[in-house]
Amino acid sequence: MTYDSLPARTTRRRLLYVLAATGGLTATGGLGGVRHATADAGARRNARAAPARPDRRKADEIRKEFVHAWEGYKRLAWGHDEVLPVSGGRREFFAKGHPVGLSIIEALDTHHLMELDTETDRCVAWIKKHLSFDINADFQVFEATIRLVGGLLSGYLATGEKALLDRCADLADRLLPAFTASPTGMPYRYVNLRTGRVSGATLPVAEIGTNILEFGVLSRLTGDTRYERAAKRALRAVVERRSSLDLLASRMNVESGQWADRAALGVDPPVDSFYEYLWGAWEMFRDQDCRDWFKMFTAALKRHQRERAGGLLWFKHVDFRTGALLDRHQSSLAVAVLPVGGDDELAADYYKSWTAVLDKYDVIPEEIDYARLAVLNPGNELRPEYANCAFQLYWETADPYYRTTAWRYFQNLRKHHRVRDGYTVITDITKRPMRKGDHCPAYVFAENFKWLYLTFSGTSRFDYGHGYLSTEGKVLKGLRRTGN
Repeated sequence: MTYDSLPARTTRRRLLYVLAATGGLTATGGLGGVRHATADAGARRNARAAPARPDRRKADEIRKEFVHAWEGYKRLAWGHDEVLPVSGGRREFFAKGHPVGLSIIEALDTHHLMELDTETDRCVAWIKKHLSFDINADFQVFEATIRLVGGLLSGYLATGEKALLDRCADLADRLLPAFTASPTGMPYRYVNLRTGRVSGATLPVAEIGTNILEFGVLSRLTGDTRYERAAKRALRAVVERRSSLDLLASRMNVESGQWADRAALGVDPPVDSFYEYLWGAWEMFRDQDCRDWFKMFTAALKRHQRERAGGLLWFKHVDFRTGALLDRHQSSLAVAVLPVGGDDELAADYYKSWTAVLDKYDVIPEEIDYARLAVLNPGNELRPEYANCAFQLYWETADPYYRTTAWRYFQNLRKHHRVRDGYTVITDITKRPMRKGDHCPAYVFAENFKWLYLTFSGTSRFDYGHGYLSTEGKVLKGLRRTGN
């Protein structure tokens, strides 16, 4: 899914992370004291540990449901990008007629974490035999980066199979013209993987700036600095175009460097993961520029966009130049609070807002009017963000509340999304029974079940003390090959 089909996904995730990093709000919504983000993040990172009491029964149930979804994909769509589990069909994500085994790549590190080693080997064998990026078709740079580059990187980190790293570097080389052909350094939206022809000059901010984690890891693994340099240049170009309020609008023309709209959407797509990757660059690479930009945007978001409605914490949409209110809509993608930088109270406050939505509807709708908790878009595209947030908060706090709510999410996932041949999207969560669609997004194999499994399993194949996951749920640091 792309940002043109809003409310779109970014990964991965998301902005309360931004607010959490520097002290942020108190649980009652007031401004807390600003703390030193670096010291706090380091202390918290060192304090993380695997769950003290892994719940193997629940972890095994989650693993079983992942296998159910995976077997449906294998049976109906093996080698294709995505499965249509109700009709028994399949579809390609990037370009019609050009499968790249997207679900296979998305699933690599999930199989490894769940000790499904036979499936890991099956996926690696398919990639070695069939995967080529010499494709005369336009691929979306953002999705190719977080899903294909990220998936091949995490697969390589899990297995040590050099073929995965080689294909990852080949793909990144084919994506680079989107950056280098741009007069501003901000990437075009599409690039032809064979010819290098670029297209799509106006694109969301998240798509411009959600590259540095994958490209940075690849630069370090290969010794080729071109990838990280390109990603950093794109980030800087966006930061330099912020308003006098230190707010960003949501879409940019990368040729002219001019904003294409005026909406500062805060925690929502299509901006969310831009902020996440600023903090991620600090966490992963100790990039001080990205840390400082992150803190600057944090302060602006707190000043201009936070508010409470019905006793719950939300973030309004405003004009990025004036701060004037535009609307009080919120996307389900905003659920994925990543409190990696600091304030657990703020992160918990926002998580409770979305828990109120879960309580009311059982499955979180794509978009709400938060002033009334009213549904604006009744679908659910098998979103993983609530489970993502539950894992992050449990990881940081060890508060059993997050396991309790994550388990309720899982039970509703199984009740409403499960079909005979896997899992599928819902077209209307307000109906009973909920109306099902016919699509299992490939990111299901990278995210939903992985976040849940990590919450309950305490697996020895993940370093809970020092791990890091991308916006697409790819483990870019902390995978253990043997579990020791």
